[in-house]
Amino acid sequence: MIKKILKIVGIFIVVLIIALISLPFIFSGTIKDKIRYLANEHVNAKVDFADVDISLIRSFPKASVIIDELSIINYAPFEGDTLAYAKKIALDMSINELFKDASEAIGVQRVVIDEATINVKTDSLSNVNYDIAKAETTTPETSTEESSSFAFELEHYEINNSKLLYQDDVSKIALLMTNINHSGDGTLSGEKILLDTESSSEISFLMDGTNYLNKHKLRLDANLELDMENQRYAFKENKAFINQLPLEFAGFVQLDEKYTDIDISFKTPTSDFKNFLAVVPAEYAKNLDGVQTSGDFSIDGVVKGKVDDTHIPMMDIKIASNNASFKYPDLPKGVQNIVIDTQIKNDTGLMDDIYVLLNTLTFKIDQDTFAAKGSLKHVTQNMLVDMAINGTLNLANLEKAYPLELEEQLNGILKANIKTNFDMQSLEKEQYQNVKSSGNVSIDNFTYASPELPNEIKIENANVSFKPETITLDKMKVTTGTSDLTAEGAINNLMGFLFTKQNLKGNFTVASQVFAVSDFMVAGNETAEEQTTEKTPSEALQIPSFLDANLNFSANKVLYDNLELQNTKGSVVIKDETASLKNVTSNLLGGGIAFDGNVSTKSAIPTFNMNMDLSKIDIVKSFASLELLKGLAPIAQALTGALSTKMTLAGNLTNDLTPVLTSLKGNALANILNAKVSTAQTPLLAKLDNQINFIDLNNLDLKDIQTALTFDDGKINVKPFDIDIKGIKITASGSHGFDMNMDYNLAMDVPAKYLGKDVGGILSQLNEKEVSEMTVALPVGITGNFSNPKVSLNTGDAVKALTQQIVSKQKDKVKDKITDEGTKVLSGLLGGNSKDEDTTKTTTEKPEEKLKDAAKNILGGFLNKNKKKDTTDN
Repeated sequence: MIKKILKIVGIFIVVLIIALISLPFIFSGTIKDKIRYLANEHVNAKVDFADVDISLIRSFPKASVIIDELSIINYAPFEGDTLAYAKKIALDMSINELFKDASEAIGVQRVVIDEATINVKTDSLSNVNYDIAKAETTTPETSTEESSSFAFELEHYEINNSKLLYQDDVSKIALLMTNINHSGDGTLSGEKILLDTESSSEISFLMDGTNYLNKHKLRLDANLELDMENQRYAFKENKAFINQLPLEFAGFVQLDEKYTDIDISFKTPTSDFKNFLAVVPAEYAKNLDGVQTSGDFSIDGVVKGKVDDTHIPMMDIKIASNNASFKYPDLPKGVQNIVIDTQIKNDTGLMDDIYVLLNTLTFKIDQDTFAAKGSLKHVTQNMLVDMAINGTLNLANLEKAYPLELEEQLNGILKANIKTNFDMQSLEKEQYQNVKSSGNVSIDNFTYASPELPNEIKIENANVSFKPETITLDKMKVTTGTSDLTAEGAINNLMGFLFTKQNLKGNFTVASQVFAVSDFMVAGNETAEEQTTEKTPSEALQIPSFLDANLNFSANKVLYDNLELQNTKGSVVIKDETASLKNVTSNLLGGGIAFDGNVSTKSAIPTFNMNMDLSKIDIVKSFASLELLKGLAPIAQALTGALSTKMTLAGNLTNDLTPVLTSLKGNALANILNAKVSTAQTPLLAKLDNQINFIDLNNLDLKDIQTALTFDDGKINVKPFDIDIKGIKITASGSHGFDMNMDYNLAMDVPAKYLGKDVGGILSQLNEKEVSEMTVALPVGITGNFSNPKVSLNTGDAVKALTQQIVSKQKDKVKDKITDEGTKVLSGLLGGNSKDEDTTKTTTEKPEEKLKDAAKNILGGFLNKNKKKDTTDN
């Protein structure tokens, strides 16, 4: 009998296990149909999910349903935007709910949502992305149960590790809540519901581009009483934490068809001044353990009134502290005599009537006292600012009294005594006549050190004077490294710069005794190749994006790379990360320089465009110092003397704002005023000098030689230009690259008289005038590179030219005498003999052929023999 019972029990258990395993597969279609029914019948959006998993074991005796990766994607006008996403949604319900039809309501007792993201948006046209519910299609007679898909009778719910983004482009408000964790226990059924909830999150809040909260931590422990019939939601025994600031609050929210009624009061449970430090985000306030405080700090507020399309609740929030102090245990100084008396109020319930009264704000560090008072009115519309500041601050004491972690070290004495009154709309419209300011701000012995700067910046003194019409920067003295600056001028929109993120506008005069560009650059380890590649703006020297200013400048000495510029003057307009230089002049390399143009760091790769005029600069010094001139005319390094040039340049810059030579586009007109040649300074001239022996290039005297160049994508093209060397006309042209590869042609017209006595025999047939007028065209090709040139002499063309000239002038005489005279002359020049067999062979050739052979050998003689001391002698 017992064996039978055990057998029956065993069979039952097996059947039960099989049922628990198989039933989810049987009923999974019902839940999937339910979700799809909910989407199709109630939501005007694309609803999708990866899978639905049903288990009768996971939450036994209840059924467990898990929906994986549920997403809701908007249709137009937010096409493709994700309204909501949840990595996992877990529902617990009675097993009976699995047997219901897709159109019947399913009761749910527990909901867990993991890693959800909700994006709520209102665009600039006031369209909202959350209005996705379809119009109600049920009739009044249709029961609630028939039209609902889920009936929540919750005993527990929770949301884990989720986030919410609210963005309103109309009001320019953005609220971001991250790391949301919320749970509630109670009974969500019946007319009155009691819930015990716990919530935590990090909140960031921006309005009109200003960040009012930045990852402020919020924790809320609340007991809620929900009157579902009357839509009244009351807060009982509630405690909240903003960062580490505790607040107790109570009240209710009452929903009505036309408005929402709010009545909530809150206050700090204690008046310890540590409450004030607790408001500051933890990363700035640091650990409050061990902080010594005295005095009090309290927040006491009431938010009460109706909320509709026109009104907000009235409010009266008081923030107060009296004779307080604090000192961190690890810091040498403390802050004393802290007095705070501030109110945030709205007496009308209209949004535009929120105002802030800063009745008193004072504190003292050592012997320095700082005080401020004023008001902010109409804070949501055209805010009116009325503020007065008076006090002294030793900047070095800030991090000695408060745990600031500054990469920059600050020192100096700041003094301020100013009053200002303005409205934000006037600043935005640049109607500065409506800005009423008076007083001054000064700083003395200010030092600023940062990893982004190679040297510490020191401001000996600076003073800004505020007057109703203007704000003036009085003489400011600055030094850094070996550089010094003095500056003065007028600031057009200091308040607009400080309060509305306008670019700082003004006109300034800057002077310097010594200005070393390297004092303002961060040393880098990039190779030249790396510097020519695309860089992010943070990796390159930048023209400040916030400046919109005109500067007139002068400097006795400017040091840039290995250059020294003397007596530099000019003006620069800085705007939109571009510096436009005008009428800049300087003494450089024994001559002068003048240029106009612009430099821009707006794009990832800095660019420039420049018109430059170099006047009478020393060739040797310039080619030792200017990499650009080395690339444009490498052969000029063999010259001594002076040159002038006008250039138009455009191209890219490296991170230290020097030109990338291979990117250059432009042209130049160079004028060699007076120069001597040293062939030993360049392999090209040395090889030319060796191969053309009738010219001694070292004795050339170049004067007033002009040449025009164009360059593009790393290639320099030289237009033809002429040189006359003791009666020899040379026309040069060609191109080379910044890689020093070249392709040049020299067309030389060599006078026949330079051939000397060696060709006297054949030329004796011509009269003196014919000889003096006769020249030989000698083409010379130059290839390879400047360190290893290849020189080719086109003697074939020269022979042909000489033959044609002689034949043309002496047709008849040459025909009769060419056999005897030509053979004898050429044989003598070449050192040959006059054997009968050779003479016989020569006399059988045609006269023109004999003449060509003679001319060819003549050219071979004067191109390959040793140089003559005086090539002009006959």
